[in-house]
Amino acid sequence: MRPVFYVSDGTGITTETIGHSVLAQFQGVQYHAHRIPFVDTPEKARQTAEIIGLQQSQSGQRAVVFTSLVDAEAHTVLAATGALMLDVLTPFAQPLERELGVMRSPRVGGAHAMVDYKAYEDRINATHFSLTHDDGKDFDYNEADLILVGVSRSGKTPTCLYMAIHYGVKAANYPLTPDDLECEGLPKALLPHRNKLFGLTIDPGRLQQIRQERRPNSRYATLEQCRREVATAEAMFRTVNLPHLSTTHTSIEEIASKILAQLGIEKNLF
Repeated sequence: MRPVFYVSDGTGITTETIGHSVLAQFQGVQYHAHRIPFVDTPEKARQTAEIIGLQQSQSGQRAVVFTSLVDAEAHTVLAATGALMLDVLTPFAQPLERELGVMRSPRVGGAHAMVDYKAYEDRINATHFSLTHDDGKDFDYNEADLILVGVSRSGKTPTCLYMAIHYGVKAANYPLTPDDLECEGLPKALLPHRNKLFGLTIDPGRLQQIRQERRPNSRYATLEQCRREVATAEAMFRTVNLPHLSTTHTSIEEIASKILAQLGIEKNLF
């Protein structure tokens, strides 16, 4: 199994995201990934180089290192291991320097530095909003940017939190209860906010697995109950012409992007 490293002088999130997207293009290749953040001194670079060298010796394969290191000395130390070095920022920075006529000013940890305090505060407030409006805890949706609707355990909470943390979106979610599913149309609490609604659904088999882990051997977790709830919820979505998608085989990043696009919400990824 080929060793892969995401090495950064910051959190490593950007480096790992880009590296993972690149590796996803090569199906059938097995690799063991390691994220090593905050490599911001020559000493830490040497320690990282030792880890890379050890993994190469143990695996018998050349390591692939995705890096966003700013410090040239640190980059040289890692390159001395003989690993394949892939700088994830330079291919974009150099053409921009030529186009803009301005040289970049790289700094350690710059990708996730808190340079916009208002944007950061918006993310914190959005996260707090999503937590206080999770699973129908609070039906005051006036400040909500969007409201996710679906049966229990269909992926509403993680999607709301992802959009709050990464986009600063105030996302609430409403769980469809058995009582809601017995009524025609949308629950009364949602009617004033029709333009903010988006439905989530899920394969009944997958839902049964998730519920079984939460409440083993309960009626709530039976396949029959899951099939009934999903079928009724999807029928409701179609009846009221509510946009919806399945979370079964879709990543949370793709779910969030599709929801924001369909509802016309323009937010930048932080």
